[in-house]
Amino acid sequence: MLSLAKNANLLVMFLLELGVLASTCYWGFTVGQNWPVKLLLGLGAPALFIVVWAVFGAANGAQIPLTGLARVALEVLWFGGGAAALVMAGRLTPGVVFAAVYVVNAALRVLWKQ
Repeated sequence: MLSLAKNANLLVMFLLELGVLASTCYWGFTVGQNWPVKLLLGLGAPALFIVVWAVFGAANGAQIPLTGLARVALEVLWFGGGAAALVMAGRLTPGVVFAAVYVVNAALRVLWKQ
């Protein structure tokens, strides 16, 4: 049973990662004043987040994998950025829920040494 819960928690982590990309994309397309700016922000913000995650945060494929407090800081900034993007796009409740799910997920990953 615990194994199933641990696997579900890893699935939630993956879905949160996708959620960050969707949140930043949504933010970009809602705050832009005209279509060129919307495209730049809506596609550029997730692209920037992808690059940062690929270089520093990807589980087994990071170019410069971070550990310890550096990893904690990266995750807080990365997932916090997703939550902040929702809030800045005018979606306060989804942003708060996103942040809360991340906190629970991170706490369980620490508890279960994932």
